[in-house]
Amino acid sequence: MIGRNDLTLDRRAVVATLLDSSGLDSSGLNGPGDLLVVTSLGSTTYDAAAAGDRAQNFYLWGAMGGTAMIGLGLALAQPHRRVLVLSGDGDMLMGLGSLATIAAARAPNLAIAVLDNAAFGETGAQPSHTALGTDLAAVAAACGWGATATASSMAEVAALRPRLRSEPLFAVIRISPAEVPRHLPPRDGAYLADRFRRALGVPEA
Repeated sequence: MIGRNDLTLDRRAVVATLLDSSGLDSSGLNGPGDLLVVTSLGSTTYDAAAAGDRAQNFYLWGAMGGTAMIGLGLALAQPHRRVLVLSGDGDMLMGLGSLATIAAARAPNLAIAVLDNAAFGETGAQPSHTALGTDLAAVAAACGWGATATASSMAEVAALRPRLRSEPLFAVIRISPAEVPRHLPPRDGAYLADRFRRALGVPEA
């Protein structure tokens, strides 16, 4: 069970740190600036956009529970690109079955970071299951993920940054439930899909 005293990290600072490519080498499947980022509905989308809107960001304005599976599909379709899924605890709880499927697929270029504020932030901040005893990192490990991590300090977040770009890692980051101002990226689904396809170099249908 997560105690409220464990939830102190500012979500914007966490995501800005995770998406900062400075100082990272370009070894592995691709250079750090080419990271493909899939975000869940709500706050993770705002956080990624606040860190810098880019064509390689694929924002989900809905599809709660489906973010991780979209990340898997992308990782399988683009095996030479690194894919990072930014999810929230509510989104991940709704898609728990995806953790078993992704572990079984063993895509080496996919990592997931769950920003866990122990609350359903988009519906009124009701306590989520992680506030009541569910350990998402333990669930992922039981599903077959070989590498999991939990971070509750910025030093631990900084240590995750290169790992999320080089390992098939499932990470849970304990963040504050405090509201931060919304930073809205484009909301037009057709535009976002087309922009993302062009960033991937996928020919138009």
